[in-house]
Amino acid sequence: MNHVAKIIEVVGTSSESIEDAIQGAITRAAKTLDNLQWFQVTEVRGAISDQKFDRYQVMMKIGFGLDDD
Repeated sequence: MNHVAKIIEVVGTSSESIEDAIQGAITRAAKTLDNLQWFQVTEVRGAISDQKFDRYQVMMKIGFGLDDD
């Protein structure tokens, strides 16, 4: 059986940790997408506000399987 997947890009943010930013992005994507299968962090960066650390920003790709017809 051949499987087909689609890939989306999302940005997760968190003021606590990179892991929280990743989990937040996955949790949010799972609210509207089924069959999430994998993720790849493609970029990690942060935001600065008033000359201080504000939050982590994690750019990620998320792959999910498409339903068979």
